[in-house]
Amino acid sequence: MTDYLDIQGFTDRPLNWRAWLPVVSLDQATPEQIAVLESSHPQAKVSDYYRLLVWQPLILEQRSAAFNAIMYAPGGLARSDRELASTVVSRINGCVYCASVHAQRYQQLSKQLAPIPAVFADPQDAGDTPRERAIAQFSAGLTVAPEEIGPDDLQRLYEAGLGDLEILDLIHSVAIFAWANRLMLNLGEPEVALE
Repeated sequence: MTDYLDIQGFTDRPLNWRAWLPVVSLDQATPEQIAVLESSHPQAKVSDYYRLLVWQPLILEQRSAAFNAIMYAPGGLARSDRELASTVVSRINGCVYCASVHAQRYQQLSKQLAPIPAVFADPQDAGDTPRERAIAQFSAGLTVAPEEIGPDDLQRLYEAGLGDLEILDLIHSVAIFAWANRLMLNLGEPEVALE
């Protein structure tokens, strides 16, 4: 049995996401819809999220290309750091599903639990290392008050060891989740996955 975090309504346990609107049935999908699902994500064909968005295949194709480039591109910010930022943004935006998924990915990539409990408790005060704190605080600041981000915020990232490309990747990660969380929150809800 696995011990999961459950803090202030957020968890790292596996969740499913259920759409509130009808999803595309695979046996009724067009060849274009199937092709877009197959290129979007390995689990897209069984995901309500992707099967809802594929009603508009061109939009899903563009969304998936942007998401995959931001989250999985080689070089720049480490994947675990992108996942930490995504978890912070999702926690602040109240997206339980995304917070769960990206907390799990952070833990898998970094091979550590910390700082996820702190992200769930208070994302603006999360992080055990200067780098984690800088990433969490910048992600929180950009999510809560983007108009207040300035040179001092970037300087703190430089001081924590991030370079220009890493900072650009961090900004992109925060931005894609500002958008992704809102889609999830307005189109469906999380539910506990059967293990």
